[in-house]
Amino acid sequence: MNESKPSKSALKRQFTELQLLGESLIELTDTQLTDIVPDPRLIDAVRQARSTTSHGALRRQKQLIGKLMRGIDAEPIKLAIEALNRRPQEDKRIFREAEAWRTRLCSDAEGSLAEFRSQTGSDSLVLERLVAEHAAATLEAARKALSRRIFREVHRELAARMESRVR
Repeated sequence: MNESKPSKSALKRQFTELQLLGESLIELTDTQLTDIVPDPRLIDAVRQARSTTSHGALRRQKQLIGKLMRGIDAEPIKLAIEALNRRPQEDKRIFREAEAWRTRLCSDAEGSLAEFRSQTGSDSLVLERLVAEHAAATLEAARKALSRRIFREVHRELAARMESRVR
């Protein structure tokens, strides 16, 4: 059979996509970069691009990064960057969920605590003690302080649950 090769336009789109992916590496920290990128030449090129201030030199350095990206398997890098970009969204979701649970736990201690335990699988005695102290507190300052501590404990539990699901 006659295998057709990709058109020039298709190759150019592919190379441009790889260059853009390579440019996104410039924004990563050194630790993230070394964890994601297997090629030391690409790591060096990215570090050089970070320190380049001249517009023309930076453009050429980005082109070099794109050229180096062609020689490696870019799919794992793409997946790792997507995972890094999802992390802040997950953190915000956990924060909002922890706020909602804190509000429920502070207003309806017994029912909400049982529901929190059933949904998260948590058996935190610390949280139980904090919720009981919050219900018994009479001073507004003490209730606010306990509310913050409840939030931190709930946030810790939710974050640990999310981490265990990721692994």
